Amino acid sequence: MTVITETLVEDSRFGTLTVRLDTELGEVVVEGAAVPRIVLTRSAGIEAEEHIPVGTRAGDRLTLTVDGTQADVRPAKGRLTRRSYAVDVRHAGHVWRLLPDSVPDSRLLRDGRRLGEFTSQGNGEVSAEWRADAAPEAMDVSVGYALAAGFGTGAQPMWMLVVDAIGDLIP
Repeated sequence: MTVITETLVEDSRFGTLTVRLDTELGEVVVEGAAVPRIVLTRSAGIEAEEHIPVGTRAGDRLTLTVDGTQADVRPAKGRLTRRSYAVDVRHAGHVWRLLPDSVPDSRLLRDGRRLGEFTSQGNGEVSAEWRADAAPEAMDVSVGYALAAGFGTGAQPMWMLVVDAIGDLIP
């Protein structure tokens, strides 16, 4: 199923942003007057995995640029634990991580410091709630929205997956 959405988001700290998701092309674009433009793209010719909005969690098949400059994006494999759904970005001497917190939400960290929570169901619509004690910068905003739109947010805890698997085995 192809999803192409372009959503205007009113971020509480940085104003109006545009979040564009094209699942067929495998591309997420985040831009706004007060934030750097981020483009997350799946390599051409790579078959998309339908449950991942950008189409893959293979870092070598993804490109992330910040205002045209390439950054390093490293999604984890996405297996049993919530930590296995983390996505890291390294750029300009910083490391950002989007990590599932609950079934619907993921937290954004910069250099290990928690900045806020993101929610996205993989349809290109993203919401963010910044922590009161955080001072997110423009780059934090762009990275958070791009990763949430590209990979979705949240994950079930391992115990729920185990219970589901056991339930599937019982006739």
